[in-house]
Amino acid sequence: MSKFKPYLVLIGMLLVLSIMTACNDENGEVSNENGGEKDAKDIEVVFIPKMTGNAFFESGNTGAQQMGKEIGFKVKYDGTPEGTVANQVQIINSAVNSGADAIAISSVSFDGLNQALKKALDAGVKVVTWDSDVDPEYRSFYVNQGTPEILGAMLVDMAAEQMADPNGVNQVAWFYSSPTVPDQNAWVDYAEKYIKEKYPKWEIVTKQYGEGNEQKSLQIGESIIDSYPDLAAVIAPDSTALPAMAQAAENKGLTAEDLIITGFASPNSMRGFIENGTINNHGLWDVQDQGALAVYIAYYLAQGNELKVGGTLDVPNIGEIKVESNTVQGYDFEADDSGIIVLPERIVFTKENTSDYDF
Repeated sequence: MSKFKPYLVLIGMLLVLSIMTACNDENGEVSNENGGEKDAKDIEVVFIPKMTGNAFFESGNTGAQQMGKEIGFKVKYDGTPEGTVANQVQIINSAVNSGADAIAISSVSFDGLNQALKKALDAGVKVVTWDSDVDPEYRSFYVNQGTPEILGAMLVDMAAEQMADPNGVNQVAWFYSSPTVPDQNAWVDYAEKYIKEKYPKWEIVTKQYGEGNEQKSLQIGESIIDSYPDLAAVIAPDSTALPAMAQAAENKGLTAEDLIITGFASPNSMRGFIENGTINNHGLWDVQDQGALAVYIAYYLAQGNELKVGGTLDVPNIGEIKVESNTVQGYDFEADDSGIIVLPERIVFTKENTSDYDF
């Protein structure tokens, strides 16, 4: 008859603990040697854009789907043509109710999704943001195209380099999606600070919003041209507003020599306007890489792995990424498992290089 031996139980617990400790690498990541609690094929990441039917977000989805196919996890693209808080709340709730393992979302609001995201987190769904962030208390990591300092200065510099006298008096207009969207407002806030410091004679004459609607954006673009005949530049850091602004200028027979138009949008949506001389430049980042990285981070967390601020991770086809503190985005909220991953580079597209890109 065997006897219960407590010291054997203790030895067993210490052995398990030592194995778990050995799996922690020097960056604080926890490797799952057996592929985590779930196989890749059993993991579903819901990839949520601000809106569907927009070239920027469709390109992000292309990268996300390619990453999912290569690694073997499922990526569900779920969005609506109209980017509203109500629509995104419904999509988040649907992901939770369907048993999704993680979501990767480009938010239309900094704090409008808080309740839905908390419900997702409480249900064990991993939350990653990309392109446009939420309150960092309600997500793990934000795959960021650039800090407000990087992108705000980039917008101003793309306009200034086209001006005959960038240090002189120049009227400038802002045109983007909405007064509540987090990413674009953060860029514009820093850009205006940058303008005051570097180009103090510039005058910001208006700030207009197209709400991500193509027809409304075209009407606003034409209205800006009619209302401000002495305008030097329109800066449109929005993938709907920028092509609409360029189309409005083309409709009125204007070229880049008459009005500087620049901002952020995909090269596929702007190539015709560069080639016919309506605009000289615009910028963006590789949104396919951004989509791929966002779903990979979501998948990595859903597998049961950990990623911490200061840690690094090798991502297939992208390379090593580093997790920065939320403070790089100006946030006060800090936690070891909440941070920001900044894409390594951004691109200025011109007539000379636009054909080198296809997204």
